[in-house]
Amino acid sequence: MDKPKGRPQGAPYQNMIKTDSLFNLMDQVFEIEQKLEVIKEPNSIKKRNISRIKDIFKNIHATPSEPNCGLSYHNPIGEKYDETRTDLEASIAGESTKDLVIKEVNKPIIRFRAPGIDRIVRKGVVVVGSKTNKKEIGE
Repeated sequence: MDKPKGRPQGAPYQNMIKTDSLFNLMDQVFEIEQKLEVIKEPNSIKKRNISRIKDIFKNIHATPSEPNCGLSYHNPIGEKYDETRTDLEASIAGESTKDLVIKEVNKPIIRFRAPGIDRIVRKGVVVVGSKTNKKEIGE
């Protein structure tokens, strides 16, 4: 019996990867990168392999006419937080809402970048809390 040729019936896009799948892959790379930060042994996995994967994402939508077109993620850990930030969905840990900083990143901010375009395509998911020591406060 011959296999059917072409794209399956009902598939709207022939070569398109689902956006959710790309975001899930980026989340996994982010988690691996965070876990490698904890390992004290020097290794080339983070420097070489993770960098290569991130480069693939940065050019995942590239074409010959638009070579630098793709996705990247940003880890906002340690950054100041206030309710005017539109790039994050935050949960506040603790009772105080003064001098908030990002304490934990569950999902990084994902951006689509192309020449002349820098757009947030998925908000980061974070936990914020008050600055607790002099180093965090900046004294």
